[in-house]
Amino acid sequence: MRLASEDLPRHLAQGLKPLYVVHGEALLLAIEAADAIRAAARTAGYTEREVIIAEQYYKWGELRSSAQNMSLFSSRKLIDLRIPSGKPGVEGAQALQAYCEDLNPDDLTLISLPKLDGTAMKSKWFTALEEHGVVISADDIPLAALPAWISSRLKRQGQSADADTLAFLAQRVEGNLLAAYQEIQKLALLFPAGPLSFDQVKDAVMDVARYDVFSLSEAMLAGDAARYARVLEGLRAEGTATVLILWTLAEDIRALAKVSRALQSNGNMAGALREARVWGVRQKLVERAVRRFPAGVAERALRQAAQIDKLVKGLRQGDVWDELMQLGLRCASVGTR
Repeated sequence: MRLASEDLPRHLAQGLKPLYVVHGEALLLAIEAADAIRAAARTAGYTEREVIIAEQYYKWGELRSSAQNMSLFSSRKLIDLRIPSGKPGVEGAQALQAYCEDLNPDDLTLISLPKLDGTAMKSKWFTALEEHGVVISADDIPLAALPAWISSRLKRQGQSADADTLAFLAQRVEGNLLAAYQEIQKLALLFPAGPLSFDQVKDAVMDVARYDVFSLSEAMLAGDAARYARVLEGLRAEGTATVLILWTLAEDIRALAKVSRALQSNGNMAGALREARVWGVRQKLVERAVRRFPAGVAERALRQAAQIDKLVKGLRQGDVWDELMQLGLRCASVGTR
């Protein structure tokens, strides 16, 4: 059973299951989900807790022993298993599958994992966890959903803000939920309950946003030039390698060119995306972008990217960050005027 982190409180109010798995890249949401499960377990009478950190040399046979050993002080126990690498190995995978097949009814098991890749989520051991337990995804919150998340957090402390203020806050904390949590708490310390003005928030909140190259690519494909410029400056401040930025942008521009050419040939969007090997979340972004991005424009953008590549390699003179800015802004502005 899969569950989003925001649905966990409602689920816990209806009673506990014997097995919970928390995974994802949003550390704040993962911590909060695990804490909520532990609190519900204490309330339900799981008064003993055993923490197991399964690192490289952990003996997986001890997991079954932990579940079978009766406590001297309590009949109900919480087994808090943490797998920091997210890779239990062959022995661990077999142990987890066997563990799921024979869950102790007097124990509640909480398994904490980092963000998992597609291979791990399709593995037999993770499938077994999903079939026998409740899997909570602590996924990072995209920029579009961040104002609503901030609004709900402000509401918890008796505060509110208008749409413009929430959008400003979201830009300041994008990609850094732990810092966002701290900034929102700071607002509760600085100001009384009630509506917050834009000036109050602007003066109080630090710029703690953290970006990655995929946020940059997303802004370019979405035609959001202002966000592209903001993210690129953030990546520059964080010391992100220009070769990685250029590779990411060129891959997306190349995909746009391939999809545009395929559309001109057969007029079928689904087939064009498949032929260009564009999958998942990226598919929607490329599909929208290609409608405003003719093949000829994409080809010119690729030639510009090739010139920037020479700059990165020291084969020509110039400011690589300035040219990356020009490339992205030109691509973001295509068809938006």
